[in-house]
Amino acid sequence: QVQLVESGGGLVQAGGSLRLSCAASGRAFVSLAMGWFRQAPGKDREFVAGIRWTGRTYDNDSVEGRFTISRDNAKNTVYLQMNSLKPEDTAVYYCAADPTGWGDRTDRYAYWGQGTQVTVSS
Repeated sequence: QVQLVESGGGLVQAGGSLRLSCAASGRAFVSLAMGWFRQAPGKDREFVAGIRWTGRTYDNDSVEGRFTISRDNAKNTVYLQMNSLKPEDTAVYYCAADPTGWGDRTDRYAYWGQGTQVTVSS
C-alpha cells in the first residue's frame, strides 16, 4: 500500500525550469524505487527517470540530460528538476513507485499518483 501525491507543476515559458515533488506514504520509503512518467496528449505514458533508495538513477535519453531525479529519504519525497523546458515537454507528469526496489523496469512500477500538469509555452 503506497499513496503518492505530486505537486509543483504549472505553466512556464520555453527555456524555464520547474521542480516537481512527490510525497509518499503507506510503507517504508527506502524500500521503494521511485520514478517519474509523463503522458502527452494523444500519447501513452513515457518513462522519464527512476531512482533507487541508494541514489542510483535511470534516465530516458529523450530528455537529453535536462531533467534530474533525486530523493530525500528522510522526507519520503522524490523530486524531478526540469531545466531548459521545451514545448514538447508539455504533459501530465506522474510519480510512481516500484515495490521491487530496483526501478529499472517500467512494468514494475505498481503505484501511481494522480499527476501534475506541466505546460511549456513558446
